[in-house]
Amino acid sequence: MREIVAAALSNEAGEGDFLALEVPESYRGAVVLKEETSMFEGMASVDKDPRKSIHIQDVPTPEPGPGEALIAVMSSAINYNTVWSSIFEPLPTFAFLERYARSGPTAAHHDQPFHVLGSDLSGVVLRTGPGVSRWKAGDRVVAHCLSVELESPDGHDDTMLDPEQRIWGYETNYGGLAELALVKANQLMPKPGHLTWEEAAASGLVNSTAYRQLVSRNGAGMKQGDVVLIWGAGGGVGSYATQLALNGGAVPVCVVSNEHKADLVRSMGAELIIDRAAAGYRFWKDERTQDPSEWRRFGADIRELTGGVDPDIVVEHPGRETFGASVFVARRGGTVVTCASTSGFQHEFDNRYLWMKLKRIVGTHFANYREAWEANQLIARGMIHPTLSRVFPLADTGEAADAVRRNTHSGKVGVLCLAPGEGYGVQDAALRERHLGAINRFRTHQ
Repeated sequence: MREIVAAALSNEAGEGDFLALEVPESYRGAVVLKEETSMFEGMASVDKDPRKSIHIQDVPTPEPGPGEALIAVMSSAINYNTVWSSIFEPLPTFAFLERYARSGPTAAHHDQPFHVLGSDLSGVVLRTGPGVSRWKAGDRVVAHCLSVELESPDGHDDTMLDPEQRIWGYETNYGGLAELALVKANQLMPKPGHLTWEEAAASGLVNSTAYRQLVSRNGAGMKQGDVVLIWGAGGGVGSYATQLALNGGAVPVCVVSNEHKADLVRSMGAELIIDRAAAGYRFWKDERTQDPSEWRRFGADIRELTGGVDPDIVVEHPGRETFGASVFVARRGGTVVTCASTSGFQHEFDNRYLWMKLKRIVGTHFANYREAWEANQLIARGMIHPTLSRVFPLADTGEAADAVRRNTHSGKVGVLCLAPGEGYGVQDAALRERHLGAINRFRTHQ
């Protein structure tokens, strides 16, 4: 791997240099093991520890098939799907890999006794499979996480609607939390030249997800002047949703869990902030009973900040804990746009506030090819900036996933894979200098 790292760190190395490098027979990756899927049975979710289930071990290097690329991964990042994979909730991801492997001979090698995790990367193309013409060895890239076959007409207008759509590194093997990764070549996008490897790896999944939720016609279709309530505004999806709202002329109302995260969203330019921990909202009286009086208190706090205006859009991802409140506080005719459910998948709300006030609930999931590309262009132009709080070495991937599980982070948590440390990978120093103030403000440390 030493020669691969040296070539990746050199801005002069090109296609011939990488083609001359020998591809190793194996590489280190962060994996969960099929034989351990029952290790947390009978335990509450809060007690399941990714540090016990994520292992760093050698895995055989896959051969890129038609339309695929093998990437030398310089850096990756933790998303909540890595947490779900590591605690085997809502079910072990090996069921996804087995189903994918049955779809055809080119996918058979995804069914392994290990699952290499990770749905983000920045790195360098090492090899391409047959039929790949847009990308070549030596290209500096990031990857979005949409893996899709596009053999069904359902996905031709919106690739997220394809019945064979999968999230790479979660529903496929050979993800980005590793020294090498296998992707479909159409997942690749140019690495923003002004960013370091770890900064470039932070944005792929969450920025694209927030873009579809807010900006796309497939989500809320945000317009100038919209009041946008953003849950977890200091976290992964939320920190990008906040930037997109500000960029698009909307008014974000940022819900955060502590003052540190409030400082992060202030650094982005947000002014309307609710610290839910300080406010002490208790949306549930007990496990089965919600408290509408707390919804009303929350709504009153929002209107106090906005001058009496209810949210046009609510960006929802906590799920069970907050969903009833989100439906309640959205304005008449407003939209609750939801992805993920980090506090639980079983949502409950009072349908009177949806039905009688003509509100909409829109489900979104990652982004299609076009949306992911457009979201990455905003990063490349310096209009949206990475939010990265902590960076771990690959050996400590379990610790990194546990930090996300316990919500002790702001923005994203990065993982260095082949990169020897932080700060490498900048190709466009002039653009970086132009945006250095914002990059440093959004780069939060704990």
